[in-house]
Amino acid sequence: MRTIYSFRTQSGTARIIYDSGNHRFHAVFGDESLGSYHAPEQAAEDLAGGHTLSHSSGIDLSALGIPEELGEWQRAI
Repeated sequence: MRTIYSFRTQSGTARIIYDSGNHRFHAVFGDESLGSYHAPEQAAEDLAGGHTLSHSSGIDLSALGIPEELGEWQRAI
């Protein structure tokens, strides 16, 4: 798996990671995977809106200012 997008917040880094084994994009915050998606845009939208699996810390992802648009994320590749 490799990170293809990242967005740094004051509480940690949101990442979208591509898994070539299953051809899925994983929404990740910190080191915790919060769901897998067919497209990176879906992962970004769910991270931004807090519509992923709950993070173990209880942090509200929707309050972190994570953008829905991938153009506002840092592209890693």
